[in-house]
Order: sequence, then C-alpha cells, then structure tokens
Amino acid sequence: MAMGQERFHDPVLVAEVIAFLVRRPGIYIDGTLGGGGHSLAMLHALREAGYLQRSLLIGIDQDDDALRQAGGRLAGFATSSVLVKGNFQDIEGIINRVCRDKGVDPLVAGILLDLGVSSFQIDTAERGFSYLRDGALDMRMDGDASLTAGEIVNTWEERELARLFYRYGEEPRSRSIARAIVAHRQAYGSVNGTQELAAIIRDNAYGGEKVIKTLSRVFQALRIEVNGELDVLIRAIDGGINCLDGHGRMAVISYHSLEDRIVKKAFAEKAKSDWGPKGVGLREPLVTGDITLITRKPLGATPEEIELNSRSRSAKLRVIEKLPLRSLL
Repeated sequence: MAMGQERFHDPVLVAEVIAFLVRRPGIYIDGTLGGGGHSLAMLHALREAGYLQRSLLIGIDQDDDALRQAGGRLAGFATSSVLVKGNFQDIEGIINRVCRDKGVDPLVAGILLDLGVSSFQIDTAERGFSYLRDGALDMRMDGDASLTAGEIVNTWEERELARLFYRYGEEPRSRSIARAIVAHRQAYGSVNGTQELAAIIRDNAYGGEKVIKTLSRVFQALRIEVNGELDVLIRAIDGGINCLDGHGRMAVISYHSLEDRIVKKAFAEKAKSDWGPKGVGLREPLVTGDITLITRKPLGATPEEIELNSRSRSAKLRVIEKLPLRSLL
C-alpha cells in the first residue's frame, strides 16, 4: 500500500492542544511531528486567529517517512513552517539553529510533545514495532541508529532481559519470559522476527486478555530501550522549558504510566519554589519555580473522541506555562 495520510494516526486531543497552546504569535514547536496532524491544526488555528504571518512552526521528527508525509500535508503552509530531521532531545539546539537561519528571535510561544508511536510505524511490518505483524526485530525510530530489538533479544543475558521487561514494561512475568527467550536461543540459535518472539511470550503469559497486555508490555520495553525514550524525554522537557518565552506553554501527551510519571515529576520539580528551612516565615520564596502547572491532573479524551479514535483512550495531556523572569530592581 502506498504511503498516505491514512498510514499515520489521527492526532489525539487536538481541540485541547489548540486551546492551551495557540494564544499569541510566536514560535511553535511540534517536537514529535509524525504525520503532521497536530502541526496542521496549529497552523490553521494560527491563521484563523490572525497570528500566522508573525509565527513560525518548527516540526521535528527522526523518521524520514514521517517527514515526507508531513511535508506533503503541510505544503499549504510552506512559508510558515520548517521541518527538521532530528531527535526532540536536541530541541534547544534545533530551535536556536532554525531561528538563527530564519533571522527571527527564538521566542517560543508553544511546544507540543506527543509521545505515541505512529500508526504508520506500527503498520510497517519491517519496522518490527507490532506483535501482530511478522517482521524483523528492529523497533528503531531512527533507521540510522545502531541498537535493535533483535540484538537485545538475542544477545542480552537472562537477568538483563528480565530487568528490562520489568523496568520498562512493568511486566510481572518478566523472569519467566526472559528465561524462555534464552532457552529458545539455546535450542534454536536465535529468535527470528516479531512473530517468533510473540509466540514465546504467549507460551509464558497468563491466559485470556492478559496475554495481550503481556505482549504489549514486552514490546513496549524493547522499544523504549532501543530508542532510549525515557532519557530522551527528560532531556526534551528540560530543553523545551529552557526555550519557552515568558508565558509560553508546553503540552505533553503520554500513553503509558512510565511516561506520565516522568512528565509529572519533571513538571513538579520545575514548578517547585524554595521557601528555605522549615519554621522560617518568609513572605516570598528564596527561589521561585520556573513554571506553573496549568493542568494539576492530566486531561484525557472525551467519550466522543474515544469512540471515533480508540487510540485516544490511553492519552494523558499535561500542560505547563513558563513564568517570566522577575526583575531584580
């Protein structure tokens, strides 16, 4: 099937993202461009509000297929958007470089990070993201990266595999699955492909619906390790907040508890103020936080959106706002 718009997922929580982020002219960042759905919605919103001529959208993705797809989708906004191949952990450097090349001040009004894997990546069997399709154990977001899921599955020791499945998949049967993978390697030489790995997992999972959850957890753990996703996320949040202008906002959409906990903790630490030792009645904190929490609790999709797009069921949106620097005078 030719690559088309339908191969990338419909963006989730679009109305909420627009309402929270698009409030003034400036630089807008889509750090996880994908098929360009969120970017297109932001550009339309900027135009409808009369902000487009004074704004620039920078879309970042490490997937060449995503960049090609998004480029076609955003062709009508070519003068107001720049698409960059890169990893959002380098968001600060990418923003500064693009703004310097464009001759504009890097005053970032809004940043979006949608942490989900695109439907195109899942549906492309040779990428190895899905246990539903037969393909190589790859799972690289960036095809130029070195580590693959196959290398992990076929070379890591049992203890390392068990630790990985438990840490990044929160899989209760991590030890028995790791043991079965190593036993399969000893018997057959290697684990060849997603379906062979899925069969091993099924044979060592609880029955019923829990089999699907176990498959999802193990494949998730491998994908996170291959792409260093959690460490990358922390760097992206720090770099993005550094780039925000006063009252600029960052929105992050996560899809599983590991990601959401990292986002929640990172935002909480950045929002924390230092009130000094206990018992000292200060009127103002010694050091104020860098941000304020716009959403105290994560927002989810409406029942109507879930009915139209089942992928939105697990989506959680958190939003913060950068506090302006206080004058020392």
